[in-house]
Amino acid sequence: MSLSEANGGLPLLSILILGPLAAAAVAALIRSERLVRWWTLAFTTASAVFSLKLWSGFNPDTAAYQFVERRAWIPSLRIEYCLGIDGLSLLLVLLTTLIAPLCILASWSAIKTRVREFMICLLIMETAMVGVFSALDFVLFFTFWEAMLIPMALLIGVWGGPRRIYASVKFFIYTMAGSIFLLVALVALRLKTGTFYIPDLMGRPYDPAFQCWIFAAFALSFAIKVPMFPLHTWLPAAHVEAPTAGSVLLASVLLKMGTYGFLRFCLPITPYATHVFAPAMLWLSVVAILYGGFAALAQSDLKKLVAYSSVGHMGFATLGIFVLNPKGLEGAILVMLNHGVTTGALFIAVGMIYERLHTRELGAAAGLGKYMPIYAFFLGVFCLSSMAFPGTNSFIGEFLVLCGGFAHSKLLAACTIPGVVVCAAYMLRMLQRVAWGGTKNPDQSGLVDLNLREILTLTPLLVFVFWIGLHPAPFVRVMHASVGHLLEQASRLP
Repeated sequence: MSLSEANGGLPLLSILILGPLAAAAVAALIRSERLVRWWTLAFTTASAVFSLKLWSGFNPDTAAYQFVERRAWIPSLRIEYCLGIDGLSLLLVLLTTLIAPLCILASWSAIKTRVREFMICLLIMETAMVGVFSALDFVLFFTFWEAMLIPMALLIGVWGGPRRIYASVKFFIYTMAGSIFLLVALVALRLKTGTFYIPDLMGRPYDPAFQCWIFAAFALSFAIKVPMFPLHTWLPAAHVEAPTAGSVLLASVLLKMGTYGFLRFCLPITPYATHVFAPAMLWLSVVAILYGGFAALAQSDLKKLVAYSSVGHMGFATLGIFVLNPKGLEGAILVMLNHGVTTGALFIAVGMIYERLHTRELGAAAGLGKYMPIYAFFLGVFCLSSMAFPGTNSFIGEFLVLCGGFAHSKLLAACTIPGVVVCAAYMLRMLQRVAWGGTKNPDQSGLVDLNLREILTLTPLLVFVFWIGLHPAPFVRVMHASVGHLLEQASRLP
């Protein structure tokens, strides 16, 4: 794939990646908890605004990597500091920078201990996440992939709930296990090709057996991160015990690293193996959609409900990837983006309930809509979005995935329909209980509706729900050329 040089010589991606590290260093010197909150919020907001230069300067008519930066890093091993984005990664980088300041706002009053350390962890996480979506050198990618592990484990283990150590260790073990397989694939490709440069690894005539082994290593690593059924068991524990910001980062960004890995590595590097294993991946995706939906329907803990819904929604993303047609792939990328917006908003909303009631039980939150109408409005919109109601962002993504699914196999796509129905059931059940409840609701008269900070936290996500839902064309357009090129690479069979 050809490269497009950085915009006017300004290293936009390096600024977005290294800037949070510099901000974390400054935060380490700030002694005032109030000041460190304001500093982190100001920096992440400025970073989000600065990242819009990527959107304005991006050329959607080419599949070439853009804003490229390429410098020698470890010349003796041919390892480079190489960055660049295309239509597959642009939206994920922007999603990451958007979510970061919202995590700060959502944690403003909830985090009362070790505030400085908490903010430093969030800033390091932003560096790692943007780096994963921007790296064009495999070693650099792996470095960022691993860099997010420790701060995320700390967010869960230090600021999490009663079983935070269990959840943190489980998250760490699962993620490290996946990373081992990724490292094996990295070394094998280096020995085979003599390069770590990701574009050079694509489109080579690898032996079919070699492709199958590499795909298996990739798939195990990325499936754990998604997480795909049956490798999903770390997710509910991590979500339930993590603080609100940790849950938002997990749902909005970290899960997308797995599906991004499938797109960036499996399809273009191991096309033969992708076609061989695609049927298994598709049926596992269908199982995830159904299992996630029914598991969510059985939950009374609001966080567990949203966590299991993530398993189902990410099943649509992997389904769209492995149908291997344009509608499916474009729908999968939109599902990834929309899940980040909607599920991130739902976790923030659940955190707001927990701050007031100190419980996440659905029964305890029954009927609070009478005293918190603004909250009920936001929750209603995000619930409708999660169930892919027409006019909201999730509808267009799941619609394209289903179109691609029916084009691939009518039986396969038909099996996902119960998952869509169950999603509507558990989301409407949650909304009905929280907003209206029943005839014997707990006394909610002491609750205070959303304040200005909380409204400002949810409003940007509300805007994206309707912007993507009513006018998805700009988001589809930026990925169209890259999706076409990816399918061309995935069709090169030996």
